[in-house]
Amino acid sequence: MARIDVGSDHAAVGLRNAVVAHLRTRGFEVVEVGPAEGERVDYPDEGAKVARAVAAGEAERGVLICGTGIGVSIAANKVAGIRAALVHDVTTARLAAQHNRANVLCIGGRLLAEPLALECVDTWLDTPFEERHQHRLDKITALESDALPIL
Repeated sequence: MARIDVGSDHAAVGLRNAVVAHLRTRGFEVVEVGPAEGERVDYPDEGAKVARAVAAGEAERGVLICGTGIGVSIAANKVAGIRAALVHDVTTARLAAQHNRANVLCIGGRLLAEPLALECVDTWLDTPFEERHQHRLDKITALESDALPIL
């Protein structure tokens, strides 16, 4: 089964633990990134660890969780090859996979209850990408190298 890296900052250790346990019950190999309960860390560091593992092909996908999900999504999207999507519900999780082929899912640990967060993770993992959107992803990839022509 595929490897998924799951990371968080100190604001979301509990939800990270729940996501890790859930993914393992689904049979995924999971690498957990982030602090122990009570330790403080900076979300850009944890976001970068997961994003770099995904970009390098060490992990197939990543899940990142901080208080709002905003900080880790910004940090992860700075890594070339990453399409990190901040989701708030099942619909945005489905569309992140279906339209954007998001390879990192970002969740706000202080915003989503555990059952909804797990449902978002499952929806994102189980939704296939629609190839008709590939040309848009190619444009995003081009932005990473400033290769997109100025219009």
